[in-house]
Amino acid sequence: MDRLLEILSEIKEDVDFESKDNLLDDGILDSFDILQIINALNEEYDISIPASEIIPENFNSAESLYAMVQRLQED
Repeated sequence: MDRLLEILSEIKEDVDFESKDNLLDDGILDSFDILQIINALNEEYDISIPASEIIPENFNSAESLYAMVQRLQED
């Protein structure tokens, strides 16, 4: 989880990802941020995030992103 928070902070420096749980709903992340996050997670965790996983529920918080990464690593 610590590495994920580092990645997110590199993409969007001014956001406290540990406390936010409405990153998309509140407009904190935009589509460009999402693309950067997807690319960074694919590289860092050696996963491939399919289009079916690119839904608001998976990108609204660091916790939901981490859960998605773990799920994809198991597949």
